[in-house]
Amino acid sequence: METSVTVSTTRARHRAARRPTTPLDDFASAASEQLGTFGRRTAVVAASSGLAVSLIGASPASAAPGDDATALPAVDTAALTASARAVLQTAPVVSAPDDAKWDLDVKAVKIVKAEKKVQAPQVQRSTATASRSASRTSTPAVSKALPQSVSGNAVLEIAARYVGVPYVYGGSTPAGFDCSGFVSYVYAQLGISLPRSSSAYPSIGQRVSRADAKPGDIIWSPGHVAIYAGGNQQIDAPRPGKTIQFRSIWQSNPIFIRVS
Repeated sequence: METSVTVSTTRARHRAARRPTTPLDDFASAASEQLGTFGRRTAVVAASSGLAVSLIGASPASAAPGDDATALPAVDTAALTASARAVLQTAPVVSAPDDAKWDLDVKAVKIVKAEKKVQAPQVQRSTATASRSASRTSTPAVSKALPQSVSGNAVLEIAARYVGVPYVYGGSTPAGFDCSGFVSYVYAQLGISLPRSSSAYPSIGQRVSRADAKPGDIIWSPGHVAIYAGGNQQIDAPRPGKTIQFRSIWQSNPIFIRVS
């Protein structure tokens, strides 16, 4: 029994060679479709450079018999490419050299250093004013004219030497006096010892009336003691901030005391 074998040889199919396509071919194909839709035979193609290229299709006589009414003839892309190249060649070309430089016209900025204001003169004036004010406060005006009773009166002549000495609480020397320190210091120059505290004066010496009082007697009032200068005057150490001075008797109902 014979067996027959049939060998079938199938040749490989190869895709037919196609002409290479370019972007212009795709552009032309899109233009053809638009022409078929609207039944036009002329297409206007807008190029990227802003120029327009007209495509003219084939006449109806060139259409193959039996073609569909919407079929369009082939577009000559070679001619379209040549036209586009011609347009590009005639377009203006702008070029710049490799060593081109850009200049910016910038005005120079001038920096001016701000001047500092000097306040020293004003400070000096303020200091001088403060010094003058302090001087007026610490050294109040005193009467330079001495009462006539001073002349020939041993107590008042000694007391007048210390006019202008500042009041110092607890002071009993020419560097500074309080009221009782001043009176006791003056009398001590005459060899008479008096109490250091003003509260002890009412218990010493002899009390006299104001009408009988003589210059050099002691004037006492609660918390203060002075030396009588005749008339309505006295010399004493008033209070802090003041100095030894002759002034009017300001005490109400003072006690006059005479010591010897």
